[in-house]
Amino acid sequence: MDTTTWVGATAKQIARAVRRGDTNATQVVADHLEQIAISDPALGAFRVVRGGEAITEAEKVDEQEDLANLPLAGVPVAVKENTAVAGLPTWHGSAGARTREVAEEDHEVVRRLRGAGAVVVGVTKMPEMGLWAVTDDENGPTRNPWDLERTPGGSSGGSAAAVAAGLVPMAQGNDGLGSIRIPAACCGLVGLKPGRGVVPVDFGDKDWFGLVENGVLTTTVADAALGFSVLAGTAPAKLVEPAKLRVGVSLRSPISGVKPDEPNVSAVSKASKLLVDAGHDTVHADPRYPTGVQLGVLATWFAGAYKNSEGLDLRGLQPRTRRHIGLGRAVTRAGLVRESQRAAWRERSIRFFADRNLDLLLTPALAASPPPALQYSSIAWSTNMQANARYAPYCAPWNFAGLPAIVVPVGFRPDGLPLAVQLVGPPDSELLLLSVAGQFEVQNPWQRHALV
Repeated sequence: MDTTTWVGATAKQIARAVRRGDTNATQVVADHLEQIAISDPALGAFRVVRGGEAITEAEKVDEQEDLANLPLAGVPVAVKENTAVAGLPTWHGSAGARTREVAEEDHEVVRRLRGAGAVVVGVTKMPEMGLWAVTDDENGPTRNPWDLERTPGGSSGGSAAAVAAGLVPMAQGNDGLGSIRIPAACCGLVGLKPGRGVVPVDFGDKDWFGLVENGVLTTTVADAALGFSVLAGTAPAKLVEPAKLRVGVSLRSPISGVKPDEPNVSAVSKASKLLVDAGHDTVHADPRYPTGVQLGVLATWFAGAYKNSEGLDLRGLQPRTRRHIGLGRAVTRAGLVRESQRAAWRERSIRFFADRNLDLLLTPALAASPPPALQYSSIAWSTNMQANARYAPYCAPWNFAGLPAIVVPVGFRPDGLPLAVQLVGPPDSELLLLSVAGQFEVQNPWQRHALV
């Protein structure tokens, strides 16, 4: 890290330095705002940068007498643009979906971040209504810091790009069908999707029938654990070496006809070896992804768009979004979105771990390289569907089941983009997932930032 700036430091390093008086929140935030001004024009990660407001908030952090009790003292964070930040409208990814009213108060997860001493420097871009695993809007695509010609993923694409480029050490995101884990995999980050009910969601009828979870994207496991603790409202997590685990390994794709490419197969092989080297047992264990679950995920995705569109002028939305909403209207009227189906898949998934005597499941994070950074909002709906399904099929089933899952970097593809794997666990296994991710990090350290 350049000792003349706090850009590139981890959240834990920044908070420790601010608490000790080695620096102050105002200086840290100013450093990051300067870097955002330099780098974000090429990335398009931010919707709004809160320059003056963020400095004012940082000054208030510096004035607090209880810095010792602030786990994120002075840490600059970014918030995904579908999450309310007091004083700003909530954009939801486009001018057509934007909430016109300025938010009167912070969303609960933003309140918790600020309560821990973090400073919100801006809100980050996402695809319209969070529907896609690629991020773009009417102004163009958000770009991956590792390769500006590639997408950072979606829907928390702006958050992932900002963290991977070092513009903030931590960014909030949310995950309805992979929207934290997919960008984490695309950008070489740690991305934890908590299990159902662990972190507040509070999106009302915009939570995709309970599929959406809030979380953070970070460059280290320690920061991921710290951010998770803050959002969950618990004491800072203390990760310990796990006892010997039995981990299932599967390459099976949840989508028929989609298979992982060779780099993603090699990523799972490498991760399996890391697990064995850490003293764990690995066994082949393929979950069954019934056709009914695949169709249920699709129907819920469509219906979530339809439900979210209530009160919006559909004429102002992108054509691909309108098509999604139309399908959502149809499946809703046909009664194809059922809580009983989600509950059955959750029970079956939990039973999979118990019946196979598994502590965790290891899968690829992606099936292919992140797609090109294009203006997908002006491309046909069918092309968007194909692009998303072909490269990112592995995350959605675990939202449908409400189980925790984490993405961890393990290296690089031949094209220079990051490689990652996914670990999935039964209910209440968030700390175990983080602990195993920490073992990966110790055994196989990764490059934390792209050089933009």
